[in-house]
Amino acid sequence: MPVDDDLILDAAVDELRTYGLRRTSVDNVARRAGLSRATVYRRFENKNVLVQAALVRESARFFGEIVAAIGPLPTVQERLVEGFVVGLRMVRTDALLTRLLVSDPEELVPYLTVRGAGVIAAASEFLVAQYKEVAGRAPGMGRDPRVLAEMLVRLAISFTLTPGGAVAVEDDDEVRRFAVAYLAPLLL
Repeated sequence: MPVDDDLILDAAVDELRTYGLRRTSVDNVARRAGLSRATVYRRFENKNVLVQAALVRESARFFGEIVAAIGPLPTVQERLVEGFVVGLRMVRTDALLTRLLVSDPEELVPYLTVRGAGVIAAASEFLVAQYKEVAGRAPGMGRDPRVLAEMLVRLAISFTLTPGGAVAVEDDDEVRRFAVAYLAPLLL
């Protein structure tokens, strides 16, 4: 019977949430999934590949939840505002990200900063796709959506890593007011 990758990835995410990056092992993931270590290694070459696959899947889930929240909204501005609110809320309440920021910041933070090109590119591509989905229903904004998307991603990362400041990122209404006043006008 073939092994479902999701079974292994579910176990990997549970291990990461419970123990963080350093203390998660392929052995523990295999045990949690009810599989042999060899079976996990046949599907994922090493711990790094397994962790990367788990994080990619969690990122897809993250973006899927944002799409579900903004999908019914008719304008680019509304999607930008609510997407920013939902994205920041999810980031600040996500058990996996919270755990990794607390237990393994020295391993996670570089993937959001100095080695963050991949994360920034993937998130920016997602935002550009969202813009293009409604662009036919909205007038052109006269700006390169790739640049705006990258700026928004970098801003979200900054708010995530350094939450204190003039914008109360733990308050959805405050984030919404910020996005309406400062981000939505960028689309005009």
